Amino acid sequence: MNIPTRHTWAVALLLMVWLIFPLLAHSDPMRFADTSRGRPFSKDPSVIFFHGKYFLYYSLGPWTGAATPPPKVKNGWSIGVATSDDLTTWTKAGEILPAALGEKQGFGAPGARVLNGKVHLFYATYGDGPPSVICHATSEDGVTFTRDASNPIFNPSGSWTNGRAIDPEVIAFGDRLMLYFATRDPAGKIQKLGAVSAPLASDYSRGQWRQEGTDSILAPELDWEKTCIEAASVVQQGDKLFLFYAGGYNNAPQQIGVAVSTDGLKWRRVYREPFLKSGEPGSWNESESGHPGIFLDPQSGRTYLFFQGNNDQGQTWYLSKVEVLWRDGLPQIGKNNGTSLF
Repeated sequence: MNIPTRHTWAVALLLMVWLIFPLLAHSDPMRFADTSRGRPFSKDPSVIFFHGKYFLYYSLGPWTGAATPPPKVKNGWSIGVATSDDLTTWTKAGEILPAALGEKQGFGAPGARVLNGKVHLFYATYGDGPPSVICHATSEDGVTFTRDASNPIFNPSGSWTNGRAIDPEVIAFGDRLMLYFATRDPAGKIQKLGAVSAPLASDYSRGQWRQEGTDSILAPELDWEKTCIEAASVVQQGDKLFLFYAGGYNNAPQQIGVAVSTDGLKWRRVYREPFLKSGEPGSWNESESGHPGIFLDPQSGRTYLFFQGNNDQGQTWYLSKVEVLWRDGLPQIGKNNGTSLF
């Protein structure tokens, strides 16, 4: 009988770790969904660290239970707020409800950043005039917000867009605050990304924003992106910006890609295949892994990709996360994400 040597056991253990590490990287106990609207429903995650804890902002859909919603439940789109000490277990801390002119159709798709000691929240309203526009609000505590008196602060113009703007994301880059948004072509069929910027030292009100360029900064090209690129979420690594985006409309399936830029305007894809794919049949996210929210944790220095998913074609929506690792200056999940396009 051949008895395995210590060396053989060591090799076997290393092989086992090598095989299961990618699976461990995809595994996370976080499954958050707000149930206050009659079903589990949380979309469009945006995470920050503020006043010693983590804040999660998410879109909260209309009431879908009985014909009349319970008391204190609004029957329209709004923004939920949850907090956490560990980025995994989240407790609802409040809601931001429509309360200003132009918000009666509701709002969502929050993009939050901490700037100058305040939470700055950018969000999309749904109607009352232009098809969708970007608004801005600030908070001292992360839960109670004051609207920008100049709202809406931006909607795009030009022959390349139909004028709508959703999914705002901001990041400080140089002396500018870059704002990325999703819009559609004039026919309203193809979703793509645009960019505007404001002086970093400004108040980010209407009139401060400069539309960057006369065309989209990123539009669908790859087969898996279908006719939609939306939900930009950006993190800086060294002198580069990495933009995580959703390719494909919801449940098409929607999956997540990543692009890189040195100036915030000219982008090239890092991988040809999705960075984060929809789940396998029978999994909790088989319908999609979509709408990324990238977060660089100032506490640990680790990077996490939050995303939405479901397995019932959008009847419910849950939020989860995976850790993003940086190897040779490129983002990866687990062992690798395929061949870089560099």
